[in-house]
Amino acid sequence: MQNEPGKRPEVSPFDPSQPHHALPRLRTTITGNQVPMQTPQGQQVMIALGDQSQLAEGQLVTSPIVQFMLPHMDGSRDTEAIAAAAVDQARTAGAPEEALRHLTAQNVEALVAQLDAAGMLQGPIFDAKLAKLRADFDASEHLPPGTTAAMADTLVQQELGEGVPDEEKERLGGKKLGEAIDRWMDEVSATLEDPSFDALPRLVMAPQLDYWRGAINFGQVYARMRVVDRPARVVVLGSNNFGFGTGVVGCDKGFETPLGKTDCDAEFGALVERHLGADLGPKLYEHRFDHEREHSIELQMPWVQRVFGVGAEGPKVWAALVHDPSRNNGESYDGAGVGVTPFIDALRAAIAEADGPTLVIVSANLSHIGPSFGDRIRLTDETDEAKAFREKVVSHDRELLELLSAGKAEEVVASLAWQQNPTRWNSVGQIVAGWRAVDAGEARMMHYMASGDQHGHSAISSASMAVI
Repeated sequence: MQNEPGKRPEVSPFDPSQPHHALPRLRTTITGNQVPMQTPQGQQVMIALGDQSQLAEGQLVTSPIVQFMLPHMDGSRDTEAIAAAAVDQARTAGAPEEALRHLTAQNVEALVAQLDAAGMLQGPIFDAKLAKLRADFDASEHLPPGTTAAMADTLVQQELGEGVPDEEKERLGGKKLGEAIDRWMDEVSATLEDPSFDALPRLVMAPQLDYWRGAINFGQVYARMRVVDRPARVVVLGSNNFGFGTGVVGCDKGFETPLGKTDCDAEFGALVERHLGADLGPKLYEHRFDHEREHSIELQMPWVQRVFGVGAEGPKVWAALVHDPSRNNGESYDGAGVGVTPFIDALRAAIAEADGPTLVIVSANLSHIGPSFGDRIRLTDETDEAKAFREKVVSHDRELLELLSAGKAEEVVASLAWQQNPTRWNSVGQIVAGWRAVDAGEARMMHYMASGDQHGHSAISSASMAVI
């Protein structure tokens, strides 16, 4: 078992006197992917463990046998019990006897020590990482760039080559990202019969994808807004992909991208909080730290800044992450957070009361399909079964998008709940919240597409829409 080169934390020995070693609990955001690796025994498929929340940095590359250990690290078993449960699971799965011999308490202890050092277990190391993140969050008025900074770095490297100093990336990143956004908008506009809206929309929907895959749908929305009046503020609604909040999570920060800073509209946030009432209002920012590692809001900001301006020249922003209303009837998952319906009512009231026009931006992806998401069909296959699968997904997406075009967001929620969300739409919360908050009678569908990898392991669909 080993960490990714260059990211190896110091590993202290397993210590059964520590409660989080004696009864280890794996953090819920830890995931694993198969990766090929050259080992002393030759080429092998290993498991790379990573943290979706990015609190544990880097990856822990380890033996495939851990797939039988990890599910049993739930805080209720000691290492002997984990090893015994792993053996039972492996035997049921038909694992070879050679693998069973490695499922020992000693190897579980070694894995626990490594997971703990990486911050992948619940325990003091993870608690310290979380405390630092929260302290850093509260110390700044703007969230620092993450995903957008990485894309800006890539653009600089594409022009200047590998090995560009960090100082040069920082100096040129904003310029290159801004130029790329302009180019993408120009390319989309050149294909449109109506390259601009007649007025500022009440709501637009754009992807929460990297720009290489999502530029067309981003461009469909933002290119058309280059000539409209500037809003007083933008309200961006996104997904809580990796956070701890169980309901709607507001953000009391502005956002920084390689293009500059956009301030938080604290007055608007206070309106939302007031309209939520004395019981729910204080819960709106309880898990505000979830915004620190979340990309769904940040991805919209460079486009907003390029179209409407940066800093004092541009609109302020207020953001929220919205949970899935097809679960638990729209209430927070544990009943302790802000539910979707009271949030919608508060957001609608705040928009009506606030000075100046508000643009609501729904940052949304639709279907998530392919083996990477649990489907057994490789998307690039040309079998009748694969073709039928792809056609079914597109048909499913389009049926739901037609409901949105007719302003029937609640029917989208009901349909996904009834069907148990078969293609894994992950943005239902912000879609229904946005549509209902602006009282959308109908919406304009502009473009739909699905973006996947060349090997057919995964694809994500998205659409660009507007409510005028």
